[in-house]
Amino acid sequence: MTPQLPATQSQPLESSASSRPSWPPGDPDELRALAELGFKEISGAIGGIGAIHGAVAERVFRAVGPGATVARAAHDAISRTVYAAVSGGPTAVGQAADVALGKRDRTGERRLSTTPWGGLGLAAINGLVGDALEREQSVLQEPMAVRVDGLAVPCEASGLAAAFPAANRRIVVFVHGLMGTEFPWWWGGGPSRECYGSRLKRDLGATPVFVRYNTGRHISENGHSLGELIADLVDAWPVEVDQLALVGHSMGGLVCRSACYQASEQGAEWIRHVGHVVSLGTPHMGAPLAQGVHYASEALHTVPETRPFARFLRRRSGGIRDLRHGSLVDEDWRDCDPDALRAKACKEVPLLEGATHCFVAATIVENPKHPIARLLGDCLVLEPSASGRSRTRRIPFEAEHGMCIGRTHHIALLNHPLVYERLRQWLDTSPARLAALARDADCHE
Repeated sequence: MTPQLPATQSQPLESSASSRPSWPPGDPDELRALAELGFKEISGAIGGIGAIHGAVAERVFRAVGPGATVARAAHDAISRTVYAAVSGGPTAVGQAADVALGKRDRTGERRLSTTPWGGLGLAAINGLVGDALEREQSVLQEPMAVRVDGLAVPCEASGLAAAFPAANRRIVVFVHGLMGTEFPWWWGGGPSRECYGSRLKRDLGATPVFVRYNTGRHISENGHSLGELIADLVDAWPVEVDQLALVGHSMGGLVCRSACYQASEQGAEWIRHVGHVVSLGTPHMGAPLAQGVHYASEALHTVPETRPFARFLRRRSGGIRDLRHGSLVDEDWRDCDPDALRAKACKEVPLLEGATHCFVAATIVENPKHPIARLLGDCLVLEPSASGRSRTRRIPFEAEHGMCIGRTHHIALLNHPLVYERLRQWLDTSPARLAALARDADCHE
């Protein structure tokens, strides 16, 4: 089933603004940059096909021997000319398209990144090569920011006051996963277009804050940025903040843990407000797909004919690479060979002291011990990884602060009625109260 996005995020949780901005001529042009990137990738793909052709021809001519010297010289000259001409075609078309797009009237036009489908398209690109886009200072990169109605909200007093006119002393920060944006939190909300944030606002009086970020950056880099963002958010919030909760889906749960750890190490003030850190389908022990791609790229690199495919896979972002083991800190990747077949063990990061850490795992079949559940989990993350346990590693989550849902897939965790009920229960109970309940349960056993 195709996921249903909100018609716009025009049902913002706080802001009632419905007008669309008109972008000034000097504003970054995402459509133009996207077209440029697309034609550049097409040209690169043609070059990759040429490399495969060359590798196959090399093997054939080597097998034929010296008798093929003349034919080989002619073949190589012709193939180089043809591929150079063909790969130059998209470049020329791209230059023409760039000129045309640069002349269009942008009055009343909305940035791609502020619309549901445009935002998701750019988020996918960021997830794949977002670290490279950041290095190139591309306008397609998505710096970490609070978003309302698809628009970035500056974490300063005037901006937050305008975006959150009914700000509460209690904040719940929602952090999406790989290739995501804030929009999918509304998927599956039905005709009412409700999400976890709108329900928590209604039931607990908490103010939901949705964050968008470049998921192609390393998780530790995004963790640092999230910490800085929350610090600014708390400092400039319209009212004094009493409680903070972080809710992360998939990679977002790792970013939340990284932010808490780094902020704790730095003695940041905002962490004393954190009462709950909740991860939904988060690969704490790593994700099988990321692990499979790592080994596939190594295997493809061993044969000349498949090396172009290996080079393509090796272009994957730092964020995707970090999902191999669930890495949270710089030491896991800095000064390391990213393509080494065996990576060093990632650093074990403690949970934030004083906060209640909760997790939700899912399996596509009812019984988590079923062979299909063990093999596929929720289609992207296995239940043991989402629960923080493996044969060699274990995150000290308390069993009473976790749940596993059957017959549910990874994306459904973004807006699931059972998840919300448990989320509301967790956030409705203070960390001290949860500890007391746990002690009472132990006494009755």
